Amino acid sequence: MHFSTRCRAQVAAIMLCGLAGLSGLARAAEPARVQLQSFVDQVKSATGQFSQERTDAQGAAQKPQGGFFAFQRPGKFRWEVRVPYAQLIVSDGQHVYQYDPDLQQVTERRANQAVGASPAALLFGSGSLDQAFDLQSRPDHDGLQWLRAVPKTPDAGFVHADIGFADGLPRRLELLDAFGQVSRIVFTGLKANPVIPAGQFQFAVPQDADLVKMD
Repeated sequence: MHFSTRCRAQVAAIMLCGLAGLSGLARAAEPARVQLQSFVDQVKSATGQFSQERTDAQGAAQKPQGGFFAFQRPGKFRWEVRVPYAQLIVSDGQHVYQYDPDLQQVTERRANQAVGASPAALLFGSGSLDQAFDLQSRPDHDGLQWLRAVPKTPDAGFVHADIGFADGLPRRLELLDAFGQVSRIVFTGLKANPVIPAGQFQFAVPQDADLVKMD
């Protein structure tokens, strides 16, 4: 996710396409809040693709992004931007690493500082969502049931995140950050509860990159 440095490290990362064999997932007609809780409770890992568009506070559009994601509860995820440039954000559950190859720089944060009350916590985390967010139902539109998550902490780095659900799965994320930027993310190609190699959530700082610790 390409927000401010803080918001990008939070990843909002966030997920997910027709699941066969996942009995018990919330039905499309159920409220988005029920679908979110069922997703958090039942989908322990996933992989898929994302596409993202972002506009700044003046409405100017940035170049679209696309790439791959994976997550494993609690707190491990990989958010890999592949187009139009390369960027990688990885959480091993303890630390979050953001690698910008063009800048030859890696930023490291503690996971509890980077994820906390972030969009990533909504879908990558576990436990009670009510502790970190005020959850508000929104009107249905575009064939989706919508939920708005407003962080309870003032330093979360974003104002609110709207999540659109269908068939018990998050399909879209629309995030307003603290700088007035709006990011719209579409999730496709979900594989739910796969076995993901541990290396997907590990990161080694490249020899030619500078490491900046933000702890």
